[in-house]
Amino acid sequence: MKRYKILGIIPARAGSKGIKDKNIINLNGKPLIAHSIEAGLKSKYIDKVVVSTDGEKIAKVAKSYGAEVPFMRPDYLSSDTAKTIDAVIHCIDELKKMGEEYDYMVLLQPTQPLRQSWHIDEAIELILEKNEDALVSVSKVKDHPILMRTIDSNGYAINLLEGSSTKRRQEFPDFYKVNGAIYINKINENLNNDTSLNDNKLVYVMDEKYDVDIDEMIDLQIAEISIVSI
Repeated sequence: MKRYKILGIIPARAGSKGIKDKNIINLNGKPLIAHSIEAGLKSKYIDKVVVSTDGEKIAKVAKSYGAEVPFMRPDYLSSDTAKTIDAVIHCIDELKKMGEEYDYMVLLQPTQPLRQSWHIDEAIELILEKNEDALVSVSKVKDHPILMRTIDSNGYAINLLEGSSTKRRQEFPDFYKVNGAIYINKINENLNNDTSLNDNKLVYVMDEKYDVDIDEMIDLQIAEISIVSI
């Protein structure tokens, strides 16, 4: 396999509404962000792991676990309305100014701590094998969308999917969701501020047991239970 330069980016804003200091809260004896840093550093293919943050505490923790924080994220990229893709492009551009250029970037969100280094390596191998520009990790959904409804203004149910839901669960086709654990994009003209990372086309399928997205305290408790069995 041809050798490419691959950059790992971990986005970690200081502000978090659901859990205070979420990115550095303790999970199984380590700060939450440390789990993603370690997974990135253990990858066979990632050349550098950079944390993009506006928080001094996060930067200090990130460095202590081996990640690099060569610059702080500016305020305009750190608000509640700031898009992750903008922070990604900023990170790539800043490194380019420092003389560092990469072929691919791998985005690892710190809120997905159960993702393992071998997941990252398998995803990288897949995108290179397929010679694609963009990949996203997905997990099979437990609640099938054939059973989901919206409700109109008159109080009537509207099916999310067409067709009868009166089937055995085994007969339902599989559906998957973007789980936020791994995004991989080739660094070229197709990767820009208008890129929607969630709409990356090539998929890397992960077992549902690795899909815990830390947003509320209950998620952290689930992760605490799950991480010991992985």
